[in-house]
Amino acid sequence: MPTMPHNPEDFRMAFGDHLEELRRRIIMGLLAPIPLAFIFFFLGDWLLLWLMAPLQHVQLAYGFSQQLQVLSPPEFLILKIKVSIIAALIFSLPWILWQGWLFIGPGLYPKERRFVHFLVPGSVVLTASGVCLMYFFMLPLMLEVLMVIGGSLETPPHLIQYEPDTAPTEGLGSLPLLTEEPLAPKPGDAWVMMPDGTLQIAVAEPELANTVRIIQLPMEGTNAIMQVFRLSSYINFVLVLLLGITVAFQMPLVIVLLGWLNIVNIQGLKKNRKWALLVCGILAAITTPADVMSMFLMLIPLYMLYELGILVLQLVPASRLTGNAEGRP
Repeated sequence: MPTMPHNPEDFRMAFGDHLEELRRRIIMGLLAPIPLAFIFFFLGDWLLLWLMAPLQHVQLAYGFSQQLQVLSPPEFLILKIKVSIIAALIFSLPWILWQGWLFIGPGLYPKERRFVHFLVPGSVVLTASGVCLMYFFMLPLMLEVLMVIGGSLETPPHLIQYEPDTAPTEGLGSLPLLTEEPLAPKPGDAWVMMPDGTLQIAVAEPELANTVRIIQLPMEGTNAIMQVFRLSSYINFVLVLLLGITVAFQMPLVIVLLGWLNIVNIQGLKKNRKWALLVCGILAAITTPADVMSMFLMLIPLYMLYELGILVLQLVPASRLTGNAEGRP
């Protein structure tokens, strides 16, 4: 780990030297994401499947078709490159921040560096917490609400009466109606899953012996809207949500930093809780789809983060970080 100067005055440079150092740090910062982008490109299928998993779980639970559409020949390739670059930037972020620190660190006093040592790890923890909360809890619930709302529009069903004692017409009525999948289906077996009314067919898997793949046909009939989504639209939807919650989860650090700069104080933060709740509501409306459930799911953690910022500011005032920092490198 490089030694930082005790006095920033010892690190004075000409303007041209600063530009040269900045150019060097930018080049060094790109040494990690560029090769990582190539690596993640070959893992792009896995990344896309990981992003698609919450949607497919909801589709399977409610009997929707587990397919997404690609509407142009280069769309999948472009999306794969985009996801690879984003993943490379995320995983190389510690290295990029480290290069940024090597550029600005020598110009800070030892007591000022302690603030950075507190804020950067805190930002990493909050970002990881926000991503996990979004992916494992909020995103599935949002998708469930949105898809149920989209599938609630129904057309009048096509009904035909039959005589109970009349034998079924040949070729019709031979598919069993099941509430659970059969334990050992054979290739060619077909059945209708109830109460969803979806047709499922067992097809032999050529690469695995004695194994079948279950093909589920899209739901038809009373639903007036067929919910088959475009792959790029869904991935962009997820990435925007992840970006929104990543930025929103930095709220405690913003509150703490403003408190350290004496721009806000603990008494004022507590007194203006109702205005903070209003601002959190606006942020929740901006970063989520336009439905009440999604906004409510975002509003709760946002306001909890506001209270967390007040708590951290009480536990870690600026004097606690700088009190013993004088005279230390």
